[in-house]
Amino acid sequence: MGTDILRCDAVAIFEAGLKAVDPVNTVKKKLKREGDIVTLEGREYKLGDYKNIYVIGMGKAAASMASAIEDILGERVTTGIVNVKYGHSVALKIIKVNEAGHPVPDESGLGGTKEIVGLLEKSGIDDLVICLISGGGSALLPLPAGDITLHDKQELTTALLHCGATIHEINAIRKQISRVKGGRLARLAYPSTVLSLILSDVIGDNLDVIASGPMVPDTHSFHDCLEIINKYGFKEEAHRAVIQHIEKGCLGDHEETPKPDDPVFERTQNVIIGSNITAVKAAREKALDLGYNSMILSTYIHGETEEVAKVHTAIAEEILSSGNPLEKPACIISGGETTVTIEGKGKGGRNQEFVLAAAIHIEGLKDVLILSAGTDGTDGPTDAAGATADGTTVARAHDLGLDPYAYLCDNDSYSFFKPLGDLLITGPTNTNVMDLRVLLVS
Repeated sequence: MGTDILRCDAVAIFEAGLKAVDPVNTVKKKLKREGDIVTLEGREYKLGDYKNIYVIGMGKAAASMASAIEDILGERVTTGIVNVKYGHSVALKIIKVNEAGHPVPDESGLGGTKEIVGLLEKSGIDDLVICLISGGGSALLPLPAGDITLHDKQELTTALLHCGATIHEINAIRKQISRVKGGRLARLAYPSTVLSLILSDVIGDNLDVIASGPMVPDTHSFHDCLEIINKYGFKEEAHRAVIQHIEKGCLGDHEETPKPDDPVFERTQNVIIGSNITAVKAAREKALDLGYNSMILSTYIHGETEEVAKVHTAIAEEILSSGNPLEKPACIISGGETTVTIEGKGKGGRNQEFVLAAAIHIEGLKDVLILSAGTDGTDGPTDAAGATADGTTVARAHDLGLDPYAYLCDNDSYSFFKPLGDLLITGPTNTNVMDLRVLLVS
């Protein structure tokens, strides 16, 4: 089997995973309507009981999710607004779509969040609020607390992204320096009835981590935030206002986020409608259909990208050598989200860097191909979702005068793969359930 066929198969397997987490389909599978009754996970809501139905949302898939809501509820939707990443809009009839910055928040996100807050502040006990949350929602819901400015949040977010902090750690801090995250949005919506539909982009599907948990109780504290800041040693990089806010919170000068026993959650239902495992299972089914012996390695993959790549390539070598854990033709699929500690000045993302590191380790191996891509269609600050590599990648790079080690050290994977034609470019997919990695051995 040639590498061209392997590449086509790997892309088909990845696309099957994407299809399984299409936002419109996932919403319609979970939220059902029969006449005046809407059902979500076995709980029924009578539309006639509500004076107004407000729709709010934040995340890369929020506009697509909102289009499904308009299809289901039609004219019963009073009004609404969703914040999405630039380029992730879809045309809607009733609900406003506001494009904003991600992963670093911007003024447009701030303005859209203020509109969301305005809607919730005028809602009451006779109203229904439908909240649509997906990956990227935290950056797309910026409203700093206290004396913290948007610029302070931008500096902090950049520092967290560059130091290799996990999404759990990043969002723990985001919650404590926000007026809307960590359950505070639920506090604003109370006593309205809230249906929260969630596409998960975090390992373990922790509700309080996805988009920094705007509608769920918070399990983190100001003390947790201070430990994270000290762990990565970027206290001097974070604006003083952020540090002071967290330190004052530790002393009890600022109110903690609402916890599980808070009554503001009594009228809120949070439901995960899709996640990484949904996509990974669909990808495995596609691999089986294509004739591969297939297994799911894990959807909890995390850690430094380069180290994770070494583990995946070691599995490829084991398959070639002993037929374990699968006989050829084999397909190993994994999900989750790795991190990159940025030390160079290049351009790329965690998926492209994963594939570049893998390419070095599978140099010369026949009939092996690796794909890694983000389900949102964007990997880091690039237009690529990810990349592919096989046993010939390094040799082809040398023919073009490209040194893979130098590009890896400079975190410049995008510039490495572009002249090779091995970038995977999908455009915005309008969904986001972390990453998919496909390892094929024929």
